[in-house]
Amino acid sequence: MAELIKLYEENPNPRQVEKVVNILRKGGLVIYPTDTVYGLGCDITNTKALERLARIKGIKLEKANWSFVCADLSNLSDYVRQIDSSTFKILKRALPGPYTFILPGNNNLPKDFKKKKTVGIRVPDNNIAKALVAELGNPIVSTSIRDEDDILEYTTDPELIYEKWQNLVDVVVDGGYGDNVASTVIDLSEGEPVVVREGKGSLDIL
Repeated sequence: MAELIKLYEENPNPRQVEKVVNILRKGGLVIYPTDTVYGLGCDITNTKALERLARIKGIKLEKANWSFVCADLSNLSDYVRQIDSSTFKILKRALPGPYTFILPGNNNLPKDFKKKKTVGIRVPDNNIAKALVAELGNPIVSTSIRDEDDILEYTTDPELIYEKWQNLVDVVVDGGYGDNVASTVIDLSEGEPVVVREGKGSLDIL
């Protein structure tokens, strides 16, 4: 059964952050807050955890289109091919923020993502998400926890999330109520921005 760990966004407790990250390092799955909806994620370098995530989502790992949640733009070049200055300007304007950017992947992608031509990059404007990724030292592969209920696409109450997911994941981070609007997804992989999904992030950044 999952642990429920309370973290405050203004000042996430480093000991609790470390506790969550240790679970991630051991191949655990974590549900955590972002600046949009609650995310479900694991350590990008842990194949077993990635396979578990794929099983929960009912998809094959190689077909998964998940986001790489980063603490900032500094490790972008680890996974993304050289991008031009106009693309970088958009990223700088928008991040951290409620956006997912689809960018061309490079040859350094972890082995489970080697066949991917593009990757979705996310830098949430949320101190808990950023603290977890910074402590882990590499991105968290993440997907949003959608509801089966058509009216309530996303659950926002961490206690309800815990009730529903406690037997599927290892830790649920209670960072307060989440949002119920997903990130705006913008494809920058071909140079010209293409809006794939309009969500919480404004399009004024383009």
